[in-house]
Amino acid sequence: MDLVTVIFWIIAVILVGSALLVVTQRNIVHSALALVVVFAMAAGIYLLLNAEFIAIVQILIYAGAVTILILFALMLTRTNNIQLNSNPNNRQWWLAVIVSALVGAVIVYAAGISPHAVAAVGNGSSQLPPGINNVVRIGQLLYSPITYSYVLPFEIASLVLLVAIVGAIVIGRED
Repeated sequence: MDLVTVIFWIIAVILVGSALLVVTQRNIVHSALALVVVFAMAAGIYLLLNAEFIAIVQILIYAGAVTILILFALMLTRTNNIQLNSNPNNRQWWLAVIVSALVGAVIVYAAGISPHAVAAVGNGSSQLPPGINNVVRIGQLLYSPITYSYVLPFEIASLVLLVAIVGAIVIGRED
């Protein structure tokens, strides 16, 4: 095994362990902190796939913003008489195990056994011209004046996020 494979398995084991902690912790704050580890390990997988931009976005948006949003939502809601142990055991856990095993089996079949599985031809960087990395190519796609650019959808998404931020401020403001 080469170093990349060893790093992948280390990251994968930590990711799966943290994901299990997210759903099994009784304290929701501990679940949110385990979620940070899940997001960070997913960014590590993206780095191994040579998707640096997606890894940075994963850290900034998910590990940063989404987790902070969850923690702020916990703090801003008035939980004077509600305990934070809000992750009770469900009596239908066996059904979740069966469904999860079936989904896992389908993923393994689709990734390796299926005749429609895509063979790995490299790390994907052979599709880009020499000297251009993923971040440069994404920038060219976003802001290129020659070809179709994604400036309008990008600006619409930023406007939607701005409206969500203003709405959260209005809702969270005490009168």
